[in-house]
Amino acid sequence: MTVPAMPRLDPELFRRQAHQVADWMADYLRDVSRYPVQPSVLPGEIRAQLPERPPAEAEEFSRIMADFERIIVPGMTHWGHPGFFGYFPANTSPPSILAEMLTAALGAQCMSWSTSPAATELEQVTLGWLRRMLGLPEGFTGVIQDTASTATLVAFITARDQALGRASGRAVGELTAYTSEEANFSVTKGARLAGFLPERIRLIETDAQAAMKVDALEATIAADRAAGLSPCCVVSTVGTTGSTAIDPVPAIAEVCRREKLWLHVDAAFAGSAAILPEMRWLLDGAEAADSLVVNPHKWLLVNFDCSAYFVRDPATLLRSFAASAEILKSVYDGTGVNFRDWGIQLGRRFRALKLWFVIRTYGVEGLQAMIREHIRLGHLFASWVEAEPGFELAGPARLATVCFRRVSGGNGPALDPDALNQDLLRRLNASGKVFLTGTRLKGRYVLRLSLGHLTTTEGNVREAWETIRQGA
Repeated sequence: MTVPAMPRLDPELFRRQAHQVADWMADYLRDVSRYPVQPSVLPGEIRAQLPERPPAEAEEFSRIMADFERIIVPGMTHWGHPGFFGYFPANTSPPSILAEMLTAALGAQCMSWSTSPAATELEQVTLGWLRRMLGLPEGFTGVIQDTASTATLVAFITARDQALGRASGRAVGELTAYTSEEANFSVTKGARLAGFLPERIRLIETDAQAAMKVDALEATIAADRAAGLSPCCVVSTVGTTGSTAIDPVPAIAEVCRREKLWLHVDAAFAGSAAILPEMRWLLDGAEAADSLVVNPHKWLLVNFDCSAYFVRDPATLLRSFAASAEILKSVYDGTGVNFRDWGIQLGRRFRALKLWFVIRTYGVEGLQAMIREHIRLGHLFASWVEAEPGFELAGPARLATVCFRRVSGGNGPALDPDALNQDLLRRLNASGKVFLTGTRLKGRYVLRLSLGHLTTTEGNVREAWETIRQGA
């Protein structure tokens, strides 16, 4: 009977395979436009090509790569495709990819200073860089979470614990939370996960620009207090996912100061634009917030995942999340930062490395130039929509996301506007040339074109517009 071979490390074999993978990655980045943006597959088709049982014996790497290229790649939606304008930017870049490879090679667990001293201190430095780039005051301290969803959940938990500690005898079921009706769905989900009852989560009405109405917020808080409830926290949004609407954060911050409520600013999507001096106004009022999140993995060329969470008082994080065991204790616990105590996860990846690589490779000025160009292209696309008969803008195009819709079906029978735009979106995405997403603003179905990729050019945007016009 043959004894199965035990896995062993073969550095030279790894070297050859790594070169093969690096060549594939470089070719993919160069040639991604050859693929349809979204695959024309149905649920279950990919799975049907894969065996139900794992292989009992080792397989050749060449065979694994062949199946990757034959089965997996054609079944992917290509977020880095020049025709991808859906959802939001989910960027990557060569330095970020290289740093991710180094992170995988190091295999570090970055839960405390003693487990990875360099990872901990690099995270402190790079978050300090980003804070300065965004124009946030020195009173904020940053930590990397995996996503904005997690950062928002962390904000809710800290706000909850602070409120319960301040009002002894209160129960979490009496706490209320407030956010815009246009806020990302992860906000209400995070509130529920933090223990807020669904009926205590208030969705505040928005104005014609899809921004939170401050008078509606104040009235809702007053009504809750009159009902004997305990208002706890407000989540304001700088750049909603649907239309990049911007809540009036300075006015909301004043309400929170007066009412003694925690203020969390969700700037995950649009916050990166604040690295431009002319766009610094986006974060006006954020200096008065208790916490804020910006996602470098959306518009700063850092591949997923890397979410920067800034908090005014790190002690609030420690009160909610600090926990230890004998095996985790270290002689450096009093002097080194243990980021495991700054969020939900105990185990943490070395995410700061790719942020460091990106900022050093492109420099602040290079990143500013890219975002400035994306905003210019967004404004240019909006001007084409405004000038085209049968189309209209569905909201202000402040940044690089443009909401628009078809308002005329041409010479044929009159169609329901929502159905007209849903059909247009279906046909556009089926073409394989472009990928857009739709949303509802004030009950109307609209299309969204969202810019923000490293390789996006004016030619790509012009081609997308021609495809849209032809599809209409």
